[in-house]
Amino acid sequence: MSVTDLRYWNYPTRMVFGVGAIARLPRLCTGQGMNNPLLVTDEGLKDMAIVTDTVALLKEGGVSVDVFAGVKGNPTGSNVEAGLKVFKQGGHDGVIAFGGGSGIDAGKAIAFMAGQDRPIWDFEDAGSNWRRAKLENVAPVIAVPTTSGTGSEVGRASIISNEETKEKKIIFHPCMMPGIALCDPELTRGLPAHLTAATGFDAFVHCFEAYCAPGYHPMADGIALEGMRLAARHLPKAVRDGGDMEARTHMMCVAAMGATAFQKGLGGVHALSHTIGAMYDTHHGLTNAVVMPYVVRANRPAIEDQMARIGRALDLEHQNFDGVFDWLLKFRAEVNIVNTLADMKVPDGDADEIGARSVKDPCAGGNPIQHEPETYAEIFRKAHTGDLS
Repeated sequence: MSVTDLRYWNYPTRMVFGVGAIARLPRLCTGQGMNNPLLVTDEGLKDMAIVTDTVALLKEGGVSVDVFAGVKGNPTGSNVEAGLKVFKQGGHDGVIAFGGGSGIDAGKAIAFMAGQDRPIWDFEDAGSNWRRAKLENVAPVIAVPTTSGTGSEVGRASIISNEETKEKKIIFHPCMMPGIALCDPELTRGLPAHLTAATGFDAFVHCFEAYCAPGYHPMADGIALEGMRLAARHLPKAVRDGGDMEARTHMMCVAAMGATAFQKGLGGVHALSHTIGAMYDTHHGLTNAVVMPYVVRANRPAIEDQMARIGRALDLEHQNFDGVFDWLLKFRAEVNIVNTLADMKVPDGDADEIGARSVKDPCAGGNPIQHEPETYAEIFRKAHTGDLS
């Protein structure tokens, strides 16, 4: 049996996984009670063949569909509001959340907010906010990823930017998990090399941070270790040859594995990346990839033991912190990730504010060390200049 062959998994989301899976979308829609879904995607995908072909496929299968593509790379509250208006005006009965993390996060949020009478910010992942939700009219969701990065297709939350406060908020409810994740690696074939690298590194970071998060969760740890091993082996292949469907398949699996593993927690890489992305509208995966080594260096005192196990999983010659750290830098260079935030054109004057905001991000709570705002500010400065001391 080939790695690219079609499979049906429930882990925990119902997943239809493999090359050619997209052909099953019309039948899956009707099976979920969706005869008139709204396909939600980002503004960059609207006119691309993977969207127009999917719309044609649905209509040929007897499923009426409209497209809402008013979603930014970092989806905002106003994007969700606009999509919700289209959803209600069109009398839609479900959402196909289509694209990278932005399209899927926005689609999940629109489907969830279809049943609510409170502002979206009332469902931020804090305390028991999720218990405020009304569930009767929450719309069903089928998630269709076109990148291998966020793993939002198997997640219970959406990352939505508040434009007024310039903060990324985690909007959470268990019912936000899609009913089906349709994962067809063929949909990633046309993804450019630089986006393949950035999104793939995002998936790797999810596995790495989840494994290093404190707490006891051996199931998450096992998934995270295997996800890192697969990413190390297959991300460079996918970057070099976007038509390598075996590598694309493995990386699509890594994305879902990372999102499953980070039920254990994330950490300082995401705390900084969320803050930088909200303030400067940077690409999330690339920001993660750039700041990761600087956060790992700052976390060294608390993660020495984890580095030895990661080194064994990656079959490194030196299975310790230095061995893993040196490999991480080479891995990043192999897929052509830039070294610094300056290379990303991120301004350098807001370090103190970034430090203050990062420590408040929910992901900071999963970091192996509870850094102070000053430490996050210093990590930002180092990431800007390339200081790995």
